[in-house]
Amino acid sequence: MSHRLEPGPVAPPTERALEIRSPRGREEMEQYYDLRWRILRAPWAQGRGGERDEHEEEAFHVAAWAGGRIVGVGRLHFTARHEAQIRYMAVESELQGRGIGGRILAELEQRARAAGAGKIVLNARDRAVEFYRQHGYRVMRPSEVLFDAIPHWQMEKAL
Repeated sequence: MSHRLEPGPVAPPTERALEIRSPRGREEMEQYYDLRWRILRAPWAQGRGGERDEHEEEAFHVAAWAGGRIVGVGRLHFTARHEAQIRYMAVESELQGRGIGGRILAELEQRARAAGAGKIVLNARDRAVEFYRQHGYRVMRPSEVLFDAIPHWQMEKAL
């Protein structure tokens, strides 16, 4: 049975209270997908389903948990033998800017290195470019404009 978590105030997690790990079981995966949809798709009137793609089964899924609640997510999949792509990074709106995304990103990078990646690529929304720059990514070129409203930039980082 899946439980949809209603967005609402979340107490800021302390460094110690934040757990970074892969979702376990069907219920946690549904919470993971729900957060992806609520943050990355719902604000642009996108229906359910667009928060998933053809790489879900082969990907590394990582989430941040605080007080038993999922508060951030990110995904990594390989696009070539030594190249991985990060997608669907999202943190609860009221908790953005508190280091949660950085912790998720570090875990995804560590998993990419361990699996043999020499480079990570991603497409960052305009408002996320500075976040990725602060973590060592560089802008390569303009990318897609999602939903005719959200410019993206192709970025990469050598590991």
